[in-house]
Amino acid sequence: MVSSVVGGARVSDGGTARWRVVADQPRWVRPGLATLLVATAVLYLWGLRSAGWGNPYYAAAVQSGTKSWKALLFASLDPGNAITVDKPPAAMWVMGLSGRVFGFSSWSMLMPQAMMGVAAVALLYGAVRRCSGPAAGLIAGAALALTPVAALMFRYNNPDALMTLLVVAAAYGVVRAIQSDSGRVLSASNGWLALAGAAIGFAFLAKMMQAFLVLPGLALVVLITAPGGIRSRITGLVTAGVAIVVSAGWYVALVQLWPAGSRPYIGGSTTNSLWELAVDYNGLGRVFGSHSGHGGGAPSHPPAAHAATAAAHAAGPHFGGMAGGQPGVLRLFQDSLATEFAWLLPVAVLGLVAGLWITRRRPRTDPDRAALILWGGWLVSTFAVLAYMSRSFHTYYTIELAPAIAALCGIGIVLLWRRREHRPSRLTLAAMSAVTGIWVFTLLDHTPNWLPWLRWTLLIAGFVAAALLALGAHRARRLGAVIAAVALISGIAGPAAYAVETVALPHGGGSPASGPARSTGVRSGWGGTTTATPQLDALLRGADNRWAAATVGSQQVSSIELNTGASLLAIGGFSGRDNSPTLAQFQQYVAAGDVHYFLLSNRSSQRPGGAQPNDSAQDNAQHGRGGGRSGAGTPGRGMTSTPAASDLNPSGTPESAAGEGNSAPGTSSRSAANTSQYANHGGAASNTSGSQITSWVQAHYAGNTIDGITVYDLTIPQHP
Repeated sequence: MVSSVVGGARVSDGGTARWRVVADQPRWVRPGLATLLVATAVLYLWGLRSAGWGNPYYAAAVQSGTKSWKALLFASLDPGNAITVDKPPAAMWVMGLSGRVFGFSSWSMLMPQAMMGVAAVALLYGAVRRCSGPAAGLIAGAALALTPVAALMFRYNNPDALMTLLVVAAAYGVVRAIQSDSGRVLSASNGWLALAGAAIGFAFLAKMMQAFLVLPGLALVVLITAPGGIRSRITGLVTAGVAIVVSAGWYVALVQLWPAGSRPYIGGSTTNSLWELAVDYNGLGRVFGSHSGHGGGAPSHPPAAHAATAAAHAAGPHFGGMAGGQPGVLRLFQDSLATEFAWLLPVAVLGLVAGLWITRRRPRTDPDRAALILWGGWLVSTFAVLAYMSRSFHTYYTIELAPAIAALCGIGIVLLWRRREHRPSRLTLAAMSAVTGIWVFTLLDHTPNWLPWLRWTLLIAGFVAAALLALGAHRARRLGAVIAAVALISGIAGPAAYAVETVALPHGGGSPASGPARSTGVRSGWGGTTTATPQLDALLRGADNRWAAATVGSQQVSSIELNTGASLLAIGGFSGRDNSPTLAQFQQYVAAGDVHYFLLSNRSSQRPGGAQPNDSAQDNAQHGRGGGRSGAGTPGRGMTSTPAASDLNPSGTPESAAGEGNSAPGTSSRSAANTSQYANHGGAASNTSGSQITSWVQAHYAGNTIDGITVYDLTIPQHP
C-alpha cells in the first residue's frame, strides 16, 4: 500500500490515517520550540511584580482564599464567607493556592496566569504540529503568544486565562484521540476524548458556559475524521460528554448539597443557586438578553443610569473595554475591538478556505483536513456567538478566538507554501500578504500617533512580499526563504508591537483593553481618582469582628480589603442588588457582633439626586478612553462616587454589565457600581436589600465622618 508523509502524519491511500510524530524532524524544530516558549515566558512574566492587583474584585477573592479554605473552595469575596464572586472558583483555586505557597502578592497571583499562557502556547504547538508539521505549529504558537488580548489576559487575574488554557488542552486531547485506534470502549481514542471532556468541564468551572463555545468544532472533527465506524465515533462523543458532566457537575452538586446557611451566597444569582448563575447570568442570559436583572453591574440609581447611558452613546459602540453595537458579522470589526484579536484573521480565513479546497479529495481521516475542521469550527461557532449575542460584552472575551485564528494561520500558510509551485497556491499566499498588510495598516491607524512609521513600513513590506510571491521569485531557494520571512514578519509585527506595549503598561479594573493609550495621559478604564483614607484604614485594621465593616457593593469591599487586609461584608454582591444579606440577616449579624462598622460615601449624599458624573468620567466617555489601564498599576481606595456607566443593549437601554467584576464602561476602577452601592441615597430603588439596610442603619445609628466617609459604629447602642 502506497503511503505518504503529510505534515508529521503518515496517511495511506486506503484512507486510514496512521498518525505519528516524525522522528527525523529538522534540527531547527527543538531549538525553535524552546525559543518560542522562553520568549513567551519572558513576555508574560516581564515586570509582573509591578503589575498591580489587576481586577481588584477577583484579587480580593484570591486574598480571601489565602485566609480561609472555605473562601477558597467557594471563591468568596471575603474571609467571613458572606458572598462569592460572580464566577465559579477554578481560577481562584489556582491563584489562591499560589498565594498560600508563596504568600499573597500581585506576583504570586499573576505568575500562574502567565505560566498558563506559556502552557497554552505549548499545547497549541503540539496540537497543530501533530496535524500539519512543526513549522505550522511554531507559526501558530507565535501567533497566539503575540495576540494582544492574550498578552493582556495571561498577565491578568480574570478567569479567562485558565479557561483558554483548558479549551486548548481539550483541542490537543481531541487531536490525540483522532490519531489513536478506536473501536473498543476502553480504547486510547476514548481515553483522550475523556481527558478532552474533563478539560472542558474544568473550563466550565473557570468561566461557565463561555467554555462551551468551542464544542461544535471539537465534536465535528471527531464525528467526521476520527477512525472507525460511525458507532465508535458516536461512542467517543458520548464518552467526552460524560466526562464534561462529571468534571463540571461534581462542583455544582457540591454547592447544591451544601447547606446554604453554612456557605457564602452565590453572587450574581437571585436564588443563591450556582445552576442559575451558570444558565442565566453567565449563560443564555448573556446570549439572548434574558438576564433576570439582579447581579451584574448596571447602576440601580436612576440619575446615574441616565448619565451613564448618555456617556456611552457619546463614546460610540466600543467604550471602556466593552463592545456593544448592533449584533451582526461586522460587530467584531467595530472601532478598536478588532485590535484585540483580529490582526491575522484574513490569513486565517484565507488559509481555511484554501485548505479545505486543497484537501477536498483527500481521505476522510486526512490530518490537515481534520485540523481545518477542528479550528475552523471553533472559529466560526465562537465568532458567531460573540457577533450575534444580544448583550454587549467585554472586549477580552475575544481571547477565545485567538487559538483558532493562530492555528489556522499556521496550517494554511504551511499548506500553501508546500504547494507554492502551483500558481493558485502562490497567488493565495500573495493575497494573504497584501490583504494582511492593508488590514494591519487599518488597525494601526486606530492609534495614529503611536509609532506612525510602523503601519507604513508593514504595508509596504506586505505588498513587496506579495509582488515577489506572485512573480515567482520564490524559486531561488535563499530568496524564497527571505520572501517568506518578510511576509511572516510584516504580518506578525503589528500584533507583536501591540502585545509589547500591552505588557509595558499597567492595567487595572474590570474591563481592561490591550494596546497603547489612545488619548493624552494614562488611560484609565473607569476614569476615577483615588482618595487616601489613612484614619479609616487604621480603624478597620483594628477591628477583630467577623467583618470589620459592611458597605453596599463588592467593588468598594474589594479595594478596601486589598489595602487593609480586613474582612468586609459586601451587601448586595457586585452591583449591590443581590438579595444578600437580607435586612433580617444583617440585623442578626449586628446583634451577634459580627459587623463592626457600616460605611457610606459622603460624596453621593452631597449631590441632589445622588451621584453625578465627574469631569474625568465625562471626558473619558467623550474621547473613547477606557479599557481598564491604571496609571499606578494598583487599585485605589474605592470610596469615590464616580457613576457607573451601564452596559447597553442594542437599543441603548441600560443593562447589567457582563460580570468579571466590572460595573460597566466609564466608571472608576476603584469605585465601580458606586451608584448602586449607596443605594438609598438620592432616590435609589427601595426594594433591594442594600437600600433597606442603608435606611435601617441611618435610622438607628449615628454617623461619624472619617476621611470623607460616613462611618456608623454598629457596636454603639442604637438611637432611642
